[in-house]
Amino acid sequence: MAKTLTMRLDDETYETFVRAARAERRSLANLVGTAALRHIQESLFVDDAEMTEILSRPGLVKRLKAGSRDAQRRRGRLVPEV
Repeated sequence: MAKTLTMRLDDETYETFVRAARAERRSLANLVGTAALRHIQESLFVDDAEMTEILSRPGLVKRLKAGSRDAQRRRGRLVPEV
């Protein structure tokens, strides 16, 4: 079942979204929902080619597993993004 989401946008951002939706002949809700979902999928998940490359590097897989275990045990420190 569809859910309703309320957002606050400044005028400039809103107009940018409206222009983009019109250019693609889509509703504003469809544009925002699709763009947000695409961003999440692209930034949080790896595609098949990336996963194949990762799995082909045993040393990397070993370090990733060790890092995951350390994170679960709350060991180590967070290194901020630059």
